[in-house]
Amino acid sequence: MGKIGKAFKALWWIARKPVLLNRVLTHEDSWQKEVSNKYGLSNGLPLIEMNQLISSEPISLGPMTFLDGGSLPTDMMLLAGLAEGIKDCTYFEIGTWRGESVTTLSSRTKSCHTLCLTDAQMRKLGMHERTIKSHRLFSKEVENVVQLRGDSRSFDYKSLNQKFDLIFIDGDHHYDFVRSDTEKVFEYLTHDETIVVWHDYGFHPDQVRFEVMAAILDGVGPDRAGRVYHVAHTKSAIFTGKSFPSRAADFPEVPEEYYALELIRKKN
Repeated sequence: MGKIGKAFKALWWIARKPVLLNRVLTHEDSWQKEVSNKYGLSNGLPLIEMNQLISSEPISLGPMTFLDGGSLPTDMMLLAGLAEGIKDCTYFEIGTWRGESVTTLSSRTKSCHTLCLTDAQMRKLGMHERTIKSHRLFSKEVENVVQLRGDSRSFDYKSLNQKFDLIFIDGDHHYDFVRSDTEKVFEYLTHDETIVVWHDYGFHPDQVRFEVMAAILDGVGPDRAGRVYHVAHTKSAIFTGKSFPSRAADFPEVPEEYYALELIRKKN
């Protein structure tokens, strides 16, 4: 069963047994208590603004489908702006999905590597054939994109023999996966100035995903945990190795700024 099918099934069960929703919320509550007790961050990571990281110039994005599992325009803007600020940027991501993010980054980078499960691994997990077909849809023929296949927990990162300037972690979002991906990235793929971005740190920009937050902070280790931030108006967390003026998370936000979009529909 695919992600969408599982989501509808979950909603069906919650509609029949509303008490199940309490279990979901309690699960997040327990992760919130853990990060509060361990890191003193009961409301989430400290917030920084987009313009502390990238230029305010307009940024063209695409392809974007706005379908399930994709990034917000602000998440894509963050990645694109970061890449544009790095000369001859090398990019690595975990979680290719349709290839929207890596294709957007490909024109702004020297090289891109993207890792996702093999078709056989996806079938073993019960993913729908249409979901499997959608993987790498936009990126599979992009010239400077290296398509890597395998499970991120067991992939041989050392064999790449390369360090990357910008890394995007967007695979499975359960604790064990996010922590493993984070630890392996920092062990094998980063140099002193590498920027690491995690997607889905939030369910949306105003609601923290505390299970993911716990995995990120535990994965980076105590020496780096104090330099991990939530980028406002995105679902992303970021580590740059630098300290930034920040503000405490306090949701829901009363926005002091907003974004303007110009959308153009294109045929794939």
